[in-house]
Amino acid sequence: MTEITDTTEVPEPGGSSGAGKKPRRGGKRGRKGPLGRLGLFYRQVVAELRKVVWPTRHQLSTYTTVVIVFVVIIIGLVTVIDYGFTELVKRVFG
Repeated sequence: MTEITDTTEVPEPGGSSGAGKKPRRGGKRGRKGPLGRLGLFYRQVVAELRKVVWPTRHQLSTYTTVVIVFVVIIIGLVTVIDYGFTELVKRVFG
């Protein structure tokens, strides 16, 4: 009678079980020089940029307006707090 286990062993191509083989180092990157790796990096960057969902012109102008308004509000808040601390320090020390 055979016993069923959770693990299955898949033979590697070439018929050998891999005993005595040296492990691969670095895969495809291990065989390329610095210019080859740079080219691979560039191709990967371009491939990732093609996956990006770019905003429309209307969305971009809306996002830009929201950021500018937020920055102006924060600048005003920091200015008021700075002025308050300045007046407080003048009254305490001077």
